[in-house]
Amino acid sequence: MTESVRQDVKRWLENVVIGLNLCPFAARPHRMRLVDIVVSTATDEEQLLTELHHEIARLIATPVDELETTLIAVPNMLLCFQQYNDFLDIADALLEQGGWQGEIQIASFHPDYQFVDSEPDDTSNLTNCSPVPIFHLIREQSLTDALMNYADPDKIPSRNIAKLERLTLDELKDYFPYLYK
Repeated sequence: MTESVRQDVKRWLENVVIGLNLCPFAARPHRMRLVDIVVSTATDEEQLLTELHHEIARLIATPVDELETTLIAVPNMLLCFQQYNDFLDIADALLEQGGWQGEIQIASFHPDYQFVDSEPDDTSNLTNCSPVPIFHLIREQSLTDALMNYADPDKIPSRNIAKLERLTLDELKDYFPYLYK
């Protein structure tokens, strides 16, 4: 199961995130093999926190030219978006307790992702829709560097929503097969 989850996340990263250019900063580290996909085996919050702590520490300890970012896929728990969203507060507290705020941030992705003040079927939610719950560990400096070389980063969300709204139902099924089972 671990390898199939890793392949699903890799396919999502390559086809959706990079293929649709939802994150204009993802292609370079992926192309340079600086992205790690870790599949969590956690089945409870304590185990997941331990794994998250380990991966944050590993990311910080590894030179950026060897590892820039980590995607932690969580296939065995937090399948309900509200539980996942609640756990994000715990993950952010871990960053604070570890003294990693300002160094690492966590981006969130989930099969049932829903932005505040959106409806469950709003197209905007697809920008953060992934095959399994994912915690994306991002180095703050990498993000800062990428944003400095990108014109109008504030327009990325609206551009992404417009791009997704132009997709046909068949295209949506191809990009997000886990939503159309």
